[in-house]
Amino acid sequence: MYRVCLVVIARDEAAHIQRLLHSLRPWVDEMLVLDTGSSDDTPALAQAAGARVEHFVWCDDFAAARNTALDLAAADWHVVLDADEWLISGGEALAALRQQRPDFVGTIALLDQFADTASGGRTQQAISRLSRILPGALRYAGRVHEQVLHGLALRPLALRIGHDGYLPEHLQRKRGRNQALLRQELAHRPGDAYLWYQTGKDASVYEDYAEAESCFACAAELTELPHAWWTDLVARRLFGLKQLKQHEAGIQFAETQLQICAESPDFFFTLGDLLLDFAADQPAQAELLLPTIEDAWRRCLELGERPEQSGAVAGRGSFSAAHNLALLLEGTGRAPEAQALRQAFGLQAPAA
Repeated sequence: MYRVCLVVIARDEAAHIQRLLHSLRPWVDEMLVLDTGSSDDTPALAQAAGARVEHFVWCDDFAAARNTALDLAAADWHVVLDADEWLISGGEALAALRQQRPDFVGTIALLDQFADTASGGRTQQAISRLSRILPGALRYAGRVHEQVLHGLALRPLALRIGHDGYLPEHLQRKRGRNQALLRQELAHRPGDAYLWYQTGKDASVYEDYAEAESCFACAAELTELPHAWWTDLVARRLFGLKQLKQHEAGIQFAETQLQICAESPDFFFTLGDLLLDFAADQPAQAELLLPTIEDAWRRCLELGERPEQSGAVAGRGSFSAAHNLALLLEGTGRAPEAQALRQAFGLQAPAA
């Protein structure tokens, strides 16, 4: 029997900590919460939910905090989650770790909830597959967006973890924290494309698209081969260039990504969105652009949902693309085709 421990670092998470702990408690042998300086009831609530609570003096270094928590847990398997996350399904996979030798790193499906500016602020869901189930000896490196250092095989586990930390009401209290740490880290590692990507992503989350574009451009210059996070960068960059009204720059960048992102519905969805905005700003170009926009959204539907792709937003391979395409068909005099498309995806026609 191998011991399985949930390992969490937290500060001022009284609103969320028990949701996480109650969801994991039936499936693990121990829960450890390392409090990094809470001024609310986080430690007491964690203890009441069955966790062992330890304390850490915050030093602007997430890896240092996580590694301290891992040292204190000292289990065979560590399940590393954050306080604004919770188990949706797959607890059986955690319980099964008790009979599995800790010689691989397990990945989980993280379902990020966020307010999608492109769809009028509606709550959407993006999926990432992250390494969060760790053998006991592994440790982290990196001041922020810390990574696990290992050479072990990755094994996807049937675990679905929810995360709502990107919703607007939760973002504001963290505003600027990660950006400052990322800048500190970049001062030491200016050639790290992943850090530039994360810095740009943080800026785009807070709708600072000029800063995001600067960072994404640096990441693009430094990246030789596409990484797992590349399609997410491309989609975010295209959306940011649309917001900045730099349509032609976005089109030029997209042309370089057509082969690399050929299997990404998120790429074609954001490309269609950028081109539509360009057509709205330049009516003289609309007749030329509309067929390409239509092709982009049809390509989304051909590809379908691709939840295994990092940062994939639910709907961009199905209902969201179908909604946009139906509006375009209706606007170009093809109402029966638009109606058939809506029926196929269970969509309602917009109110008159």
